[in-house]
Amino acid sequence: MSDTQSPVLALAMELLRRPSITPDDAGCQQLMADFLAPLGFTIQPLKFAEVENLWAVRGQARPSLVFAGHTDVVPTGPLTRWNTPPFEPTLDENGILYARGAADMKGSLAAMMIAVKDFVTDYPEHTGAIGFLITSDEEGPAINGTVKVVEYLQAHQYPVDMCIVGEPSSTQTVGDVIKNGRRGSLNGRLTVKGIQGHIAYPHLARNPIHQVAPALAALTQEVWDQGNAFFPATSMQISNIQAGTGATNVIPGEVEILFNFRFSTEVTAAELQARTQAILQAHQLDYDIQWTLSGEPFLTPEGSLVDAAVAAIESIQGFTPELSTSGGTSDGRFIAPMGTQVVELGPVNASIHQVNEHVRAQDLETLVKIYYRILQHLLTKPTS
Repeated sequence: MSDTQSPVLALAMELLRRPSITPDDAGCQQLMADFLAPLGFTIQPLKFAEVENLWAVRGQARPSLVFAGHTDVVPTGPLTRWNTPPFEPTLDENGILYARGAADMKGSLAAMMIAVKDFVTDYPEHTGAIGFLITSDEEGPAINGTVKVVEYLQAHQYPVDMCIVGEPSSTQTVGDVIKNGRRGSLNGRLTVKGIQGHIAYPHLARNPIHQVAPALAALTQEVWDQGNAFFPATSMQISNIQAGTGATNVIPGEVEILFNFRFSTEVTAAELQARTQAILQAHQLDYDIQWTLSGEPFLTPEGSLVDAAVAAIESIQGFTPELSTSGGTSDGRFIAPMGTQVVELGPVNASIHQVNEHVRAQDLETLVKIYYRILQHLLTKPTS
């Protein structure tokens, strides 16, 4: 069978042709619903504000295994820098598929659906239940997407025992890394107030940049924790500093600093806030600070889902994957608090969010086999 005839490649291309830039779904979820309904899935579209979401489920028994992902993609960037149009998926002579969303994460969605189709065809009376939790708000504010679907599931008392998020987790080869957790993310917006004045008369002004500089040095040098066996040490990074009128002869009246903590399970968001404010107060600053918690850290230790994913990769790929909690946030942070085992397992992430985003067509075939094998491990009765 040639690549152009491959079911997973054909389905991926259908998704990739839809310009679903956040929060526009552009018909992707309807395509998924039309694919899943004949397989016995109950389809429940869930729209919150402008965000399209999809909940689809086959069966009511336990354990339940849910595939989670997103149909939205980030903007393309300058079209002139793309070798081919970003929403005209192109397979080159080396078997590389180019399109916005190829790796993040429409390729995964296609692999999930083909794997499930193959599985329910082979095991129509499988144990447990299979679900799809899909949003078009993962790359954006993430306010009306997965978090709202989780609230819906909890309100209807639908359990999600295990979840595979199709984020591009791999680094060099498909399956070489499984994300079995993520660090927490805490954002701070710090405003330090001074007194604006002429730069030639500093005694009549108060420069907030000068005042905050030692405090920022102290914050960046602080050891917040040592991490643990699953998480690296907590990291604090300053991302933006803004002050001034644009003139070289005016002392600014205030400075605004944006910063972020990526934190482990060794420290809480409340502790980070308290320690940060203690350092600011020690430097006697006139300041205001606003906090936004993007997500708590979560961890899925070795257990039924991790074991099944590892075994599937060992069987298909011939190596043992690394378990990692590195990288950014994902919608797994909204799903894990339900008591759900969560792993992220998808294609190679080298080109995500970049111009000329791409994925190897063969990698999608490999993902189909891995997802299928996980379903076999978890939702079929062992033979005697």
